[in-house]
Amino acid sequence: MKRINAIYARQSVDRIDSISIDSQIEFCRFEVKDAEFKVYRDRGYSGKNTMRPQLQELFSDIRRGEIDKVIVYKLDRISRSILDFSNMMEMFQQHQVEFVSSTEKFDTSTPMGRAMLNICIVFAQLERETIQKRVSDAYYSRSKKGFRMGGKPPYGFRLEEIVMDGIHTKKLVPEPEEAAIVQEIFNMYAEPETSYGDITRYYAEKGVLFYEKELIRPMLAQLLRNPVYVRADMEVYRFFEEQGTEIVAGIQDFDGIHGCYLYRGKDITTNKLQDLENQLLVVAPHEGIVASEEWLKCRRKLLANMTIQAGRAAVNTWLAGKIKCGICGYALMSIKSPSGKQYLRCSKRLNNRSCPGCGKVYTKDVEDYVFRCMVQKARENHVAKELERAADCMGKWESTPFQEKRFVLDKMVSVIKVSPGAASIEWKL
Repeated sequence: MKRINAIYARQSVDRIDSISIDSQIEFCRFEVKDAEFKVYRDRGYSGKNTMRPQLQELFSDIRRGEIDKVIVYKLDRISRSILDFSNMMEMFQQHQVEFVSSTEKFDTSTPMGRAMLNICIVFAQLERETIQKRVSDAYYSRSKKGFRMGGKPPYGFRLEEIVMDGIHTKKLVPEPEEAAIVQEIFNMYAEPETSYGDITRYYAEKGVLFYEKELIRPMLAQLLRNPVYVRADMEVYRFFEEQGTEIVAGIQDFDGIHGCYLYRGKDITTNKLQDLENQLLVVAPHEGIVASEEWLKCRRKLLANMTIQAGRAAVNTWLAGKIKCGICGYALMSIKSPSGKQYLRCSKRLNNRSCPGCGKVYTKDVEDYVFRCMVQKARENHVAKELERAADCMGKWESTPFQEKRFVLDKMVSVIKVSPGAASIEWKL
């Protein structure tokens, strides 16, 4: 098999002082000369890890023996992590792939060249960590002063520009119609017998949308936990004090009028809405919507409830992210039964039972069906050349790594729709 050169370019943020991906490629082309090459572009991805689509495709091509040389504009374009880069170099050596930085000349065939390469990657990681520290310090400094730190406004609010301490920023302002719905949600959940499902079904039947979508349980749980809605008074102050939260304001600032911002504490990795210990609470400049008595009643009820988890990385099926309910269009989740078998359930039906779902469908049956269709599609004469590698992968599908299966699926399939007794595939071809 003839091996070709690979040019890899990455740009995390499009800034004036940042060299563009196109410019990086132009520099690298001088190293290629007249040889055949393929370009891999990752736009909007950090160099802190290797979770980048085009970089993963490059690794797959290297493992298949298709790459002779990897060329980058600068070392930190491919990695800013010592461990990741060390693993990359080990893989390059294993597959006899030469590594070239077009602006930094390293001879990786000598011990001194490899040592210089490792020294440079140490400084690339140091630069990344220094930038992270500066951003983190600025974030916590502004947080403690009560500034809003970006993102879309919580349901029930809109943003309004203000000036605080001579700095232009934004504050939350209640939207009357949405605020009334928020108040209604807290009133409903404060009743001991009311569950998440009762509330989500109620609004689904009324046709009320939240951010243009039906209300689901993780969204409802987040709304009920958020202190942005409470008219914070001394009781709210004592509640957070009991939970071990770091409270920036004094008790006199909890005036029963203003809401609060809850920020993740410094060096804390736990979810700020579920584990309040060592998180950061600041009295905000906006007025709250919900009375403290009502909010605290809901919050204490939540503390005793099982956590509803938001979306996580796919682990149960390589079809995740592509497979949808053929009736409502919501995602299908692969759920393990007590017998150990996995079956597909409509996420909308799980949330509020407003969809009849796709019936009892085993995950393995759908995986086998999709795999057979992919093999057939890959064998068709008009399949694009780049998908031949996917067909090679299919020959050893059972031993193919989970993420590689997802990569092949993403290359070939747009969406899979499953209805009772039927399944259809929309192809990217």
